[in-house]
Formats: sequence, C-alpha cells, structure tokens
Amino acid sequence: MEKKERRSQGWFGKTGKDGLIYRSWFKKQGIPTHELGGKPIIGICNTWSELTPCNSHFRELAEFVKKGVIEAGGYPVEFPVMSLGETVMKPTAMLYRNLASMDTEESIRANPLDGVVLLCGCDKTTPSLVMGAASVNLPTIVVSGGPMLTGRYRGAEISTSDIWRFSESSRSGEISQDELYIAESGLCRSDGHCGVMGTASTMACMVEALGLSLPGNAAIPAPDTGRKVMAHMSGMEIVKMVENDLKLSDILTREAFENAIMVNAAIGGSTNFVIHLLAIAGRIGIELNLEDFDKYSANIPLLANLQPSGKYFMEDFYYAGGLPPVIRQLKDRLHNEALTVTGQSIGKNNEKFENYNKEVIAAIDEPFNPLSGIVVLKGNLCETGSIIKPSAASPELMKHTGKAVVFEDIDDYKNNIDDPDLDIDENSIMVLKNVGPKGYPGMPEVGNMGLPTKVLAKGIKDMIRISDGRMSGTGFGTVILHATPEAAEGGNFAVVQTGDEIELDVEARKLNLLVSDEELTKRKAAWKKPPTLTERGYVSLYVKTVEQANLGADLDFLKGNSGSEVTKDSH
Repeated sequence: MEKKERRSQGWFGKTGKDGLIYRSWFKKQGIPTHELGGKPIIGICNTWSELTPCNSHFRELAEFVKKGVIEAGGYPVEFPVMSLGETVMKPTAMLYRNLASMDTEESIRANPLDGVVLLCGCDKTTPSLVMGAASVNLPTIVVSGGPMLTGRYRGAEISTSDIWRFSESSRSGEISQDELYIAESGLCRSDGHCGVMGTASTMACMVEALGLSLPGNAAIPAPDTGRKVMAHMSGMEIVKMVENDLKLSDILTREAFENAIMVNAAIGGSTNFVIHLLAIAGRIGIELNLEDFDKYSANIPLLANLQPSGKYFMEDFYYAGGLPPVIRQLKDRLHNEALTVTGQSIGKNNEKFENYNKEVIAAIDEPFNPLSGIVVLKGNLCETGSIIKPSAASPELMKHTGKAVVFEDIDDYKNNIDDPDLDIDENSIMVLKNVGPKGYPGMPEVGNMGLPTKVLAKGIKDMIRISDGRMSGTGFGTVILHATPEAAEGGNFAVVQTGDEIELDVEARKLNLLVSDEELTKRKAAWKKPPTLTERGYVSLYVKTVEQANLGADLDFLKGNSGSEVTKDSH
C-alpha cells in the first residue's frame, strides 16, 4: 500500500517559487532542511497568556511537549491562539468561546501541520480548542494544564468553591473585607486551574472520557512533575497518531459522547459540561440533544467526593488515582470499545488503574451520593428545556412551589437584592432574566445569585434560583440554569412576573409557571424585544447568529466542519 504524503509536504515539499517561499522563511528560524523533508510537523496550539492566570505555566509545558515530539521523530512548531481568562474577561469569557474556536480552526487549517497538540486549561480554552480542531479533523491530542494545589486559610483547606461561601459571609457581615484579603492570598497558591470539580477540571475529565487525552491527564496538579511527563508522553503520542492517521472523527463517535456524559455524572461535573459537549458534537457531526444528558446520567451514582458536590479537592482526587479508577468503576455501563488517542479502547486503557482512597472515590455499589448527573427540566416556563445539578442542590427544595421574585436583568438584581423592603423570603423563587446568550450578551456565570441579606440573616444558605444564564462549575445550590428560550427571545420566560407561582418538581422533570395560557398569550403579545446593543464587530455577529443554550450556543454558521484541505497557495 502506497504511503500517503504528509499534509505538510503540500507546503515544504513543493518546488519552484512556492517551495522557495515556504521553506526559506521557515529556515530563518534556524531550522535545517532535513527537518522539513517529510517528518511529521506537529503544531502545539498554546493558550498561554498572562491574562489567563490558569494557563500561566504553558510556556514551560509546551517545551516538554516539544521534547516528546522530537523523541518520536516529529518536528514541533508552537503557535498562539486567543486565550480566554475566565476570571478577568468582561462581560464574560463565554462570549468569546466561539471566536476562539474560529481562531483555532483557521490557524490549524491554514498552516503546514500534520497533527496538533492542544494546550488548554482555563474553562473555555478547552471546548474552544476542541471545537476548532474538530472542524478541521486532523490527528489531535489534548494536554490539560492541571489543577492548582489546595489552598489554605487559617489552617483550613480551601479552594475556589469557597469564593461563594466567603462572599455570602461578607455580605451578611460575618467577616470583614480585611479577612477577605487574607483569604484571597491563600486561595490560589500555585499554577493551574480551579482546584475543585469546577468547569476547568470538568473539561479536563471530559476530554479524557472522550478519549482525546492520555489516561490520567485530567487530575495531575499543574506543579507536579507528572504534568511535565504527561506533556512529554503526549508529544510522543501525537506523532504515532499522525503515522496511523488517527483523526478526531475516529475518536469522537456517538459512543464516546455517551461515555463522557456517564463519566461526568460520576464525578459531579459542572453544568457547563452540557453546553460545551453539545457544541463539540455539533462540530464533529454527532447528533446529541439535551435529553441525552438526562438519559445517560440517570442511573449513574456520584462516585467522586469532590467540591462543590462533596468534601475533597482535585489534589486529593489525583492522589486517589484520578479519573482512570472512576472509568474502571463504570466498566459495566460504558462503551468500553470506544477508541482513544492511544489507538486502544477506553476500557483497555483503564483496566489496571487502582483506587487509593475510597473516601475520595467511592465504589459504584457504595456510592458517595445516589444523586448525580444533570437533570433536564421542561414545562411552560422553559419550553425547550433547562437544567439542574441535583448533587449540588438542597434535597428539601427539589420539590417546591413558591412565589416568583423577578429581576429583569443583572442591574435590577444588583440594585435591589439587598433592599430591606424587597418582598422576598426563603420560600420565594428568585428569577433572573436577560442573562442568556443574546440578552447579556454571552451568557455569564451569574445564575447562582447571592441570596438577599435579610434571608442570609436568618441562617438560610439556599433558595431556588432560576435564570437563562450559567453558573460557575465551582458554584452550588438549587440553581436552575440555561432556561430556553431565553428572555431576549420571547417565550414564557420573558414574561414571568413577580408574584407568579412557580412549581418545581425535579423528580418529575417539571418546571411550570402556574399562569393560564390565556394570560401568557396576552403578556407575550405586549412583550417588546430588547434593543440591539451594537451593530458592529464580533458582538453584533454573535448576537445575530448564536444558537440557544439547549443547542450548545455555537454560532449557527460554524456547525459542522470544513476539513483540512487547502488547495490554493499564497503567492
């Protein structure tokens, strides 16, 4: 069988003017001719940025990927793409996930690459890079940056889920601003992303469960030498993938997506998992819908005792064995034959890994919590769906009817939540509108609204909160998210009013507004679409083309892929 010419030789293998241009400018970096003579050219897609603190160690990590690529006989070339710093970007990093995916896609396709290593860590950097790479479909492997070490505060272990506890304690007057300064100094004390099962760690587990990274990738802490070894070994693996023409479409099958949903349930992963996995599926051409998340997580118990659903931290998860023993526990539920980047099945990859701490990773027949996964709620308040994470919610609130207290937008909430005259108590249901993809825009992580101070003063820690926005993966509470259609698109969520009765029944998968159809029709007829925020630039394009959360909130024209072929030369 004739060996297929490497993609990079469409640049470096040319003769005449085109070959002269492609090779000459590459050689000015000190690259000898033989390195461009047919070796696999491996792109290292780096999201390092000082504006993305979670990824601040990626320059060093890339060097270890390069060592692995060179050892395996490839030639590494590092390139930057747009990096999304979750903790600093305004109005929300989610506004730019799709833009970063476009940058990734076009950077990969336009350049002489045979395979790609994706270096990602902070929340949106992982889905944006995988989405972009999926739309090109070259051999691709993911190296995550790893979680930070567990924080310390006055002798206690803390991490990023404690942000919400500190915030409420500060708002209720229990701790001072000076005390917050002390806490923040011990919260993030090393390289790496959030040290709990927040969105960044969920994304790292997602790619491992999908088969896009080497076993054990998700949990190794950023400062651990094992993270550098993982980068090196991944550099070696991508060269093998190029040799075997093992592409993303070979790995990202329907079975792989079902596996990822089941694993996410077992680890108590972030609700943001839903919107990102839907978007990735849309790029690779796999049919996936909101109901699949309920269906495939329904009978999976919570095995990982990790914050925000449990007690421990990602550092503890690593010492207990990381994701492989969780996958092994699920062997009777998963599609064990699903292919991974190693060329082996996910079942084969994880068959020998042990669990070293049963308090951190429970056995499937003695789970940490029988409640897990993502529950999809439907009803006349969210005609096309909303979601809740039962393992992070209060059991006593899972079936409740209460009076709506409605905030029309985030400013309305901020201006009124602590008003002593606000007619609200712990039995009320807080509703926040216009924080969806189009309405905010970008769909920020504000769904886990802070409670009113007068409710906090009673010692109440949780209330039902409903929004068309998202929640940080580090957050917790009886929080209903991603209500669709969002308020900015009309529908019943747009016209819910303070004083309306809302009925929640998680077990029955129902969320209903107890208002007559006649009254809702009248309200919708009087409803007016919010004014357009801007008519220029990316934000305008985003608002005009972004899909709803139940579809993955990708831009409608980005779904699918365009392959890797580029037939025209540049000069």
